[in-house]
Amino acid sequence: MSNPFKTRVIAEAKIKTDKVDARVLAELLAAEYLPSVWQADDATKALRRQVGQHLALVRQRTRVKNQVQAILARNLLPRCPFADLFGINGRRWLADQDLPADERRTVRSLLRQLDFAGEELKLVDAELARFALDDVNTRRLMTIPGVDMAVAVAIVATVGDFSRFESPAKLVSYVGLNPSVRQSGGLPATHGRISKQGRAWARGMLVEAAHAASHTPGPLHGFFERTKARRGWQIATVAVARKLLVICWHMIHDQRDYAYARPSLVAKKTRALELRAGAPPHRGRPAGPAAAYNLRTVRDRERALGQQAEAAYNHLTRNWQQTRPAGPSQPASPNRARPTSVTTATARAIKTSPAGGSAGLDRPPRVPAPRKPRVTRLNA
Repeated sequence: MSNPFKTRVIAEAKIKTDKVDARVLAELLAAEYLPSVWQADDATKALRRQVGQHLALVRQRTRVKNQVQAILARNLLPRCPFADLFGINGRRWLADQDLPADERRTVRSLLRQLDFAGEELKLVDAELARFALDDVNTRRLMTIPGVDMAVAVAIVATVGDFSRFESPAKLVSYVGLNPSVRQSGGLPATHGRISKQGRAWARGMLVEAAHAASHTPGPLHGFFERTKARRGWQIATVAVARKLLVICWHMIHDQRDYAYARPSLVAKKTRALELRAGAPPHRGRPAGPAAAYNLRTVRDRERALGQQAEAAYNHLTRNWQQTRPAGPSQPASPNRARPTSVTTATARAIKTSPAGGSAGLDRPPRVPAPRKPRVTRLNA
């Protein structure tokens, strides 16, 4: 299968017919100039369809909830005093509100749609949870704070085989989180917005995970704060999403869990997966491994370790400075260092002057000669 983004000679042709397109494709294939795309196997295609169905059901439930909120705002009703409007107490409060007859029928219809979408979502969640329990890569990705079952399965479904990417930069480019580059001639390259190639829902899931990871103590939080100070929180969030994808590539490539994982949080995620997959709940004693997350002392101890790792990252990047792109005659600097000050440049010039001299600094200052007084002649 040819890549339509790279086979632009057909789309931009002045004469475009099936006969001409077939001839151009045959000529490109004979010359081995026809770019191809990777074909996923049947299991990966089925997983992508399940993830797409999950996202469609989530959007449907969100749309129905927004319609109910719009009806309440249209009739100037107060805000629900309960946290969840669509829970048991929230629905009881909603039924007691004074609404017109047609609006009340619409609300009941929307609630039935919400219940139906919720039941379908539970079935899809159970299938994805069973896949996540059996897949090693999905459970490994879930050790990252902010990455739950939905995000981990979405990453695995999008990438498929991680070994087909030689470097994390290629994976970032495949998902579309790399900045666009424009360069011509001897001028330096100009970087713009992200390319947004690939699947949009994969980038959306990574950005959602970046929101949670950037507010958790750890190196990712330090990276977010450092980028936010220079570029703002929106660009910083996308940068964290890109960093998450790079971390995912290294974890799968090296077959290692996240270095700063929180054990109690990972156990809680694993237990939630088992319950979604249909495992029976365990009540009473002895408590399971996920019960440690309910202890405040355990959570505080893990947060302290994350803060220690964040402090180490801040200490490492404290002296890093953003460097401008090199010009056509100036090579790019391989290291990140502070810009050289005038005093440092002067000291280097003194040290490296020939014969131990001071590069002209020991010469006496030049005193300008006094000007001659101007004589004004008077005509007789």
